[in-house]
Amino acid sequence: MACASLPAPPPRRAPRLPGSASACIESRWPWRQDAHVPDRIDFNCDLGEGCGDDAAIVPWISSASIACGGHAGDEASMRETVALCLRHGVAIGAHPSFEDRAHFGRRELALAPGEVHALVLAQVRRLAAACEAAGARLRHVKPHGALYNLAARELDTARAIADAVREVDRGLRLYALAGSDLASAGRSAGLQVAEEAFAERGYAADGRLAPRGQPGAVIETLEGALAQVRGLVREHAVHALDGSRIALRADTLCLHGDRHDAAAFARALREALEAEGIVVRAPGDAP
Repeated sequence: MACASLPAPPPRRAPRLPGSASACIESRWPWRQDAHVPDRIDFNCDLGEGCGDDAAIVPWISSASIACGGHAGDEASMRETVALCLRHGVAIGAHPSFEDRAHFGRRELALAPGEVHALVLAQVRRLAAACEAAGARLRHVKPHGALYNLAARELDTARAIADAVREVDRGLRLYALAGSDLASAGRSAGLQVAEEAFAERGYAADGRLAPRGQPGAVIETLEGALAQVRGLVREHAVHALDGSRIALRADTLCLHGDRHDAAAFARALREALEAEGIVVRAPGDAP
């Protein structure tokens, strides 16, 4: 679905706003207690997939994960998307997936860990080459679709991905679902990990994303998304669809570029957060 189109503003960075210390609540993931930077969050979006208006949304995000030939993307789209991110100062990441274009990488394939390692290695290296040719730096890796979901709960797959990322560059950051096996595998491999949550998706009581067919699974309004992001950044928690409170720490928020109002939604959400003193910036960028 095409995104709402906005006049493209000039390249921008979030203003340097002072953050205020936030009290930490008890977390189910104790290793995160000292790693979170209060009142700061990353907006990430998947780009180069051919199903959204990348040019409209990229000014309002801080990091991008670029399709690198598995579910979508080719040499030309990678070059174009890397150049677009460079123009707007957006951190560049690879978005590897199962090699299944027919299902857009959303179908789980029965691959051995060695096969997962090989496909991630090849796809990440492909985007790394595009970055090098453009004089850009590859910053992170975020698996796509079914591969992301499988790695979140299946440790052998998660380890295969983390090992492939480390083989490309130990300095790469791994984006992973908060509290998942992929986050754990990344740390065990010696990688920096950015734990991901979702601004516009509802959560079930067990901390997982609610299935899309369930009422409330997709947050359509800016007010609802803003309330969820405030809770994530300042209280390190979200409210599940049943009303329960879930401890959840996040370094990065995924925004979906294929929703009909993606660019307008990202812009409004970012401007509202910045007005409240919440800095939108990629992990690793100076505060």
